[in-house]
This record gives sequence, structure tokens and C-alpha cells, in this order.
Amino acid sequence: MSAEVLVKQPATGYLAALWRALQSFRLLRESWVGMVGAALVGFWLLVALFAPVLAPFDPLATLQPFATPGTEFAGNAQVSAGTFWLGTDHLGRDILSRIIWGARTVLFYSVLATVVAYMVGITMGLAAGYYGGWIDEILSALSAIILAFPVLVLYIVIITTIGASGLNIVIAITFATGPLVMRIVRGLVLDLRHREYVAAAQTRGESAWRIMLVEILPNARGPLIVDACLRLGYVIITIGVLGFLGLGLPPPNPDWGSMINDTRAMAMAFPHMTIYPCIAISSLILGFNLMADGLREISLRD
Repeated sequence: MSAEVLVKQPATGYLAALWRALQSFRLLRESWVGMVGAALVGFWLLVALFAPVLAPFDPLATLQPFATPGTEFAGNAQVSAGTFWLGTDHLGRDILSRIIWGARTVLFYSVLATVVAYMVGITMGLAAGYYGGWIDEILSALSAIILAFPVLVLYIVIITTIGASGLNIVIAITFATGPLVMRIVRGLVLDLRHREYVAAAQTRGESAWRIMLVEILPNARGPLIVDACLRLGYVIITIGVLGFLGLGLPPPNPDWGSMINDTRAMAMAFPHMTIYPCIAISSLILGFNLMADGLREISLRD
């Protein structure tokens, strides 16, 4: 068999599911909305990856407080001369450098929290939808109890109870978001479990979890990919809000939400301190939302 055929016909199972998911993202080129979203997300990914090269200053270094955008920095014995393109904050830290390094923080924890929440939600949703009965009743009741609390209040209660840290933020987001994912997956499984390919797998004697993971889950990928893009935007908002409330990553870590919180009292006199982090958060969220819209638009065409 030629290499070309192998590329066109990936192996079945998990590799096939991964291939189909990648194909879904490749279809974004059919939607200009999706392409704009992918460009925004790609931009911030590159910024995060090359933060050590792109950042003109150390994001934690105290250089020149209250410098306006475009101010020239003469340099000192520790730091070379340069330009504060976006100005500095009240502690003299370069805002551009903190935004660049903050992109790493936001993307890492938002993706990690979303992936963990999806792992928990998919596991619960597959079990509830496929097995039904008392398993479905218990998992559905548990998710209903969690979702009965206002999301922001739930985040605040969890973080104040277990403390503010990157790991605890992931735990809080997973606890609050997992039930939402579970409901989506459960609804998809209830529709897919009666399909012919599932019956064929059951006839072959395959285990229940193999049927769920290999036969059902890959065929539910479309709505889940769209929801994952939207969910990433929601998680980024959550991380920003927690940082704004002082419940985000402990200082002095560069965190966009914390940057806004630290300088909000000076926003009228020095608006550049809060405007630029707000633009960074908004553009990244917009990117994920546009990607989701593009994928949804393509799926409706098909």
C-alpha cells in the first residue's frame, strides 16, 4: 500500500477520530469568519510560544513607574535601553512584556482547564447516556445540583475555600464546567447509541467502553469541537474575572485579569494600564468565538 493511500485512509479507532477532528479544523478555510478567528488564536499562540524573544523587558522588573506609551527608557546597570511601547504600570513594569508573558499563563491554564473539564464531562456523559437507568439518574441529579448554583458564586466559594493557585483554578473550572459538558455528551449519546454501527459492535462482543470511545464519541465530535471553542472563550473570561477579583494566580505572575485589577483605581489618569490587557482578553475570546461560528457554519452547509 502506498504512502498516499495511508495518508488518505488513517487507521481506525483513536487515530481515525484524531484525523477527523483535524479535518474539521482544516475546513475552517471554507469560512472567512472561522479564518479570522483562527488567525487571532494563532497570533496569541505564537506570542505565547515566543514570549522570551518578543518581550522587550523582564515582566517582573521595576523600571520606570507611570511611563506613558512610547516612552524611551535610558537603561541602567541591569536592564538595557528600550522603548515602553504600551507604557508601564504603577510599579514600573513594562505592560507589553507582561501582556506577552501573560498570554502563556492564560492559554496554558484555559486549555488545561478545558481539557480536564471535557475529560470529566465526556466520561460522565458517555456513562449516563449509554447505560441509562440508575447511573443516568445519579449523574444527572449530581450535575443538576452543581448547576443550580450561580457559576461565579461557585467559583468564588471554591477558590476561597481551597486557595488561589493555578491548580485550584483548574479544579474549580472543572467542577463547574464538567456537568455542562456531561449534559451535551449525554444528549448526543442518547441519539447515537441506537445506530446500526453501535448494534454491530455489540454483536461483535466489544466492551461497553470501547463502543463508547471508538464508535460513539468520534461520531459526536462535530458539536463537541464547536462547544470546545466556545468553552475556551468562557474559561478565558473566568480566569480573567478571577484575576480581577484577586482570586487568580498569586502575584507577581503576569495575568491579564490581575493586571486590570492592580491598576483599575488609576484607570482614569492612566487608561493605558487597563485598556491594553482588556484588548488582549477580548481579542483572544473573539478568536475562539469566531472559530466556533466558522465550524458551526461549515457543519450547517454539510
